[in-house]
Amino acid sequence: MDLSLTHEAISDLFAVGDGVQPLLISSDQAGSFADEGFMFGVPVLSQRQIEKLRESLEFLMTPDQYENPLFHEFHLNESTVPERRLFHALGGWRVSEAFHDLVFAEPIIAAGEILLGAPVRFWHDQLFVKPAYDGAAVAWHQDYSYWTRTVPLAHLTCWIGLDDSDEENGCVQYVPGSHRWHLLPRGELADDMTAVFSHLNAEQMEAFTPVPAVMKAGEASFHHPMTVHGSFENTSDRPRRGVVINFMRDGVRSNTREPLLRGVPVIPMGEKIQGQFFPLLSKTR
Repeated sequence: MDLSLTHEAISDLFAVGDGVQPLLISSDQAGSFADEGFMFGVPVLSQRQIEKLRESLEFLMTPDQYENPLFHEFHLNESTVPERRLFHALGGWRVSEAFHDLVFAEPIIAAGEILLGAPVRFWHDQLFVKPAYDGAAVAWHQDYSYWTRTVPLAHLTCWIGLDDSDEENGCVQYVPGSHRWHLLPRGELADDMTAVFSHLNAEQMEAFTPVPAVMKAGEASFHHPMTVHGSFENTSDRPRRGVVINFMRDGVRSNTREPLLRGVPVIPMGEKIQGQFFPLLSKTR
């Protein structure tokens, strides 16, 4: 069954009160996000929720899922370096009840509304796994460089850790203030951590001082779609598993004559993005 047909939680897994308080972002946090282009260390999951998502992720990573047409993308290993591994998939919310219901978790939606300043719509999800010992890097990039098929730029990324993440196991790192830079050319997602430098001017190179988003399992980071971010290899004895929910402000339009995601009907250029695969998450409050 394609769970994208259901635009509400199926279970009570993410009901408010399961060890996580309703997420409230202070004006200081929102101001920091505006200044720096990111914020992190926001608790969003209980231990029970983490364990359920880990269990579901293990199922989603089985090789049999490679043929599942519900995934928009499915890479058992997206690394271009033979000795490194990076699992990456889009569309888990269509397959797994737990990842489906995470999309509709009220505290995370509320954070999206505050940071985007408007009602939010689901754009797409992502699963990232860097296994222990040989997890691959994710190159420095801006998310919007992959999303120019949508306009205007009114998006938000929420990265949620299913493991403790630090520099040893390849946590996400952010370049403060880079959300005010120009749109950089899009490169390969995996492995080359130096490619971005050829596109930076002297001022940007001087400002390139990444901040590692060290977080506990169940904590989230939020970042602007122009914020430069990436993550180095995982050479530790611990995995680094994460799920990403990408939001867009309601009213964002298609900027392409191609499908916005593989397996999704074409939304004509200039028309509002909506429908089965892009549900409105904001409710009347």
